[in-house]
Amino acid sequence: MVFRRLALRNVEKKVGHRLLPELVEGFQKLLSIYSPSCVVADAMERAGVMVSAIKPVSGKRFVGLALTVQLYPGDLVDCLDALAAAQAGDAIVVDARGETETSVWGGLMAGLCQQKGVAGAVVDGAVRDIDEIRDLGFPLWARAVVPRSTHSPYSKRLGPIKINVPITCGGVLVYPGDIVLADEIGVVVVPRQDAERVLKKAEQLAENEEKIRKRIREGKCLEEILEEFGRL
Repeated sequence: MVFRRLALRNVEKKVGHRLLPELVEGFQKLLSIYSPSCVVADAMERAGVMVSAIKPVSGKRFVGLALTVQLYPGDLVDCLDALAAAQAGDAIVVDARGETETSVWGGLMAGLCQQKGVAGAVVDGAVRDIDEIRDLGFPLWARAVVPRSTHSPYSKRLGPIKINVPITCGGVLVYPGDIVLADEIGVVVVPRQDAERVLKKAEQLAENEEKIRKRIREGKCLEEILEEFGRL
């Protein structure tokens, strides 16, 4: 992505209260278990799961608080203005309308986000410079990879763009401050108002799964496991 000086404009910044740090830390601890996106999806009874087209491009699993970006179909621009609102621990979630032939995210954007402590990004659209992004180790999930950039480096225009408004990304409604968890399997979004309940349920499911793994190692058969746990 061609670098130029970032001209800050009056972007919309509707930021609610941030979740308690211990809730965020609780979801971060889930990253150490097997298949955390699956466990959280189960805890939400299959809700909040982004479509399979949103795939990992670079970096490790991450958890962050959603900083949402809404772009406009047919007139996609760079989302550099999101940097003005970004805080450490945020997950930048971009609604690029599923456009797969125009990249809205590149290596320099990833580097700037990393500088601010952004946890990772999810783009329902296209990205590029993935060699640079992988070298940075910046966590990035996207729908497509393509060399073609937006018109912003040539038109010098960064709008229209909205920051921290409700968006749809990967088929999921995402509000600012929601929990975003991404792993090699996929991306799940936990509504901020449900975070405490979902975390508790996910921790219980993860604990049960580990117990079942232990029973399998002990040689227990399916019938014995179902009798004890009621499910796999």
